Amino acid sequence: MGLEVVLGVAAAVVLLGVFAVRLSVRLGLPSLLVYLAIGVLLGESVLGIQFSDAPLTESLGWAALVLILAEGGLSTRWAAVRPSFGVGIALATVGVAVSIAVVGLGLHVLLGLGWRAAFLWGAVLSSTDAAAVFSVLRGVGVLPRLAGALELESGSNDAPVVLAVVLLASPDPITWVTPALVVYELAAGGIIGALLGMGGAWALRRTALPATGLYPLAAIAVCVLAYSAGQLAHASGLLAVYVAALVLGNADLPHRGDVRSFAEGTAWLAQIGLFVLLGLYVSPPRLIDAVVPALVAGVVLTVAARPLSVIASATPFRVPWREQAFLSWAGLRGAVPIVFALVALVEGAPSGPALVDVVFVLVVGLTLLQGPTLPWVARTLGVAREAEPREISVDAAPLDALSADLLQVQVPVGSRLRGVYLRELRLPRGAVVSLVVRDGQGFTPTEDTRLRERDQLLVVTTAEARQAAEERIRAVDQRGRLARWHAGRRPTDGRG
Repeated sequence: MGLEVVLGVAAAVVLLGVFAVRLSVRLGLPSLLVYLAIGVLLGESVLGIQFSDAPLTESLGWAALVLILAEGGLSTRWAAVRPSFGVGIALATVGVAVSIAVVGLGLHVLLGLGWRAAFLWGAVLSSTDAAAVFSVLRGVGVLPRLAGALELESGSNDAPVVLAVVLLASPDPITWVTPALVVYELAAGGIIGALLGMGGAWALRRTALPATGLYPLAAIAVCVLAYSAGQLAHASGLLAVYVAALVLGNADLPHRGDVRSFAEGTAWLAQIGLFVLLGLYVSPPRLIDAVVPALVAGVVLTVAARPLSVIASATPFRVPWREQAFLSWAGLRGAVPIVFALVALVEGAPSGPALVDVVFVLVVGLTLLQGPTLPWVARTLGVAREAEPREISVDAAPLDALSADLLQVQVPVGSRLRGVYLRELRLPRGAVVSLVVRDGQGFTPTEDTRLRERDQLLVVTTAEARQAAEERIRAVDQRGRLARWHAGRRPTDGRG
């Protein structure tokens, strides 16, 4: 097959995947089903492309997961997930342990698997999928603390799960040293990610790069570097990349909106490639034998393991039972369990081939069951919320030679900036609105200029006044013209 054919097929697959997103959103399904179907159609049973390289699929799967986790961290607002931090981390640790134990016990009894194989299957199935959660949950209006807990869980539970999968798939015995090793890998991965994230944010804030597009590239590179550094230090690279991205995404980065948009596009490309590759790898005739074990595992997971893991994780934080019920139903599975099953196969687990097929069938079944029903479950349990105006967009670009910054502000629909006169905005000394773009036309504003929805503002500010200017803009966006500095205190610069 020539290069032009490969590139043509790849471009066609990407375009089909991009346009399929709209269909999946309207149906409430993760787009992974469409991408998996494309891979199956391209595979040996339909169009005849032969592909059965498990190590290559595993390696490409890891690369895709790194990019997906990077986007998840970069797009997660710390202010939104901070109230749910305890629950999210508990779900990613205690919840994972409970899920492994319950699924392992159930599969040992119901399917007759050996203890080690049963717990290996439980470990593979215990991880919720970041791509599925990020793509489906953000389209479902639920209470912010629930969304935050699920995002934190899906972004951070891959790290402990992959450690469990590798330990259980390996023939080496599990000793008293194993728990200490797990603690080290998680702690070191988190520290490495935090340090690289803070270092990357510091460097990007103080460097005026010659092109806007270089900032997103640099941010993604920092995240990938965190993964590599974590792995080389024998720590958790997956946790390192998520923590680094979380730090970067909540720092005052130049062109922060462009960074997040680029990361989102990169993650979509990674999802399309990963799911198509997984669909290409599986053999549909083998999946028939996997249906019954997949049904058994699915029932154990959804009826027992997930609810019990949520109860164990959320009860100490006094989470109401309705919210616990929603958390139990919203544990979405996606490509991550399939990649972890490939890890078990490559590590030489005796049940590896069967596990890959079972997990594939289970992921498709649970996606069809859970994805479309999440909005209904949220409304029934009373945890749905009305759609809120989107967060105001404030992009920054450094002017290195002038020791100043440019803030590009877009006033969203529903913002309380609408109707505010510029004199009422009361920016700190050293910051001024120099340009307003309205309906495609730019003009120099005066103090009597009144802001409208969808206006774009160009704010020139000194480096010292930048943070205060951005905080003031966000405060007026959220609370209107009467907002004051820092939850009620008046500005101290003498301007009102």
